[in-house]
Amino acid sequence: MPTFTALTTLPGKAAADALGEAMEALTPEPTGVGVFEIEDGSGLWEVGGYFTEAPDTAGLALLAAMHGARDFTVSELPEIDWVAKVRRELAPVEAGRFFVYGSHDADRVPEGSIALLIEAAMAFGTGHHGTTLGCLRALDRLVKDGFEGRNVADIGCGTAVLAMAAAKIWPAPVIASDIDPVAVDVARANLLANGLAARVVCVEAAGFDHPDLKARAPFDLVFANILKGPLLALGPDMAAHVAPGGHAILSGILNTQADEIVAAYAERGFFVSSREEVTDWTTLLLTKSS
Repeated sequence: MPTFTALTTLPGKAAADALGEAMEALTPEPTGVGVFEIEDGSGLWEVGGYFTEAPDTAGLALLAAMHGARDFTVSELPEIDWVAKVRRELAPVEAGRFFVYGSHDADRVPEGSIALLIEAAMAFGTGHHGTTLGCLRALDRLVKDGFEGRNVADIGCGTAVLAMAAAKIWPAPVIASDIDPVAVDVARANLLANGLAARVVCVEAAGFDHPDLKARAPFDLVFANILKGPLLALGPDMAAHVAPGGHAILSGILNTQADEIVAAYAERGFFVSSREEVTDWTTLLLTKSS
């Protein structure tokens, strides 16, 4: 069955939400509509719809004009087995001592590496993205410097690859959380596949807003691989939940946004221990003043 997409951009969340809602009344109806902020500082939002029939281009043009959006770009997607494609194209990733792989590459795990199995069907947070890769490298550097985690949290965990990496290094208690219930299910499946279901607790939560997270604080290491906006909002809670002398590994930050994050967290008592750019993304290793 063919699939069509229709995408546009426009400024402002309210206008984007209104356009997304209006798209749902189109005939033929879209099977799904998404509204996303473009994280490049432009203030633009992307609105897109998926269709199993060719969409009404005249209707889309009218909606774009009414809501002050650019003309929709309509495309027909080829019929692809996306999981098979990901399995073919996502090579394993090495990040210091860590080796992130899918089950189809189980025979390629190097001897002596710390192996982290992430299935291709669960491909957000596989290690291929510059943010996850940067976080794993930052963790590797911490270990090389002699740090030993005793109480670790992974906020916005996605696949839980970072929580699993910490659990494979140290016998410390680890808790992972995500605001998305689907991500929590994926994380728990990955923990089971890696033999870590009994070692890592995974909960559904927005930031630190969960009784299990509050009960376990303060943490000596917190991962937060999310986005600039949520990281800024998380600053006060991060300061409240990281122990003095503890660390926060932050990513999901465009290179152009890193200085703003550094400044915001400096006001909360954190200083930069290291920072690394991987393609367009920056990872920060911050330390909380004692």
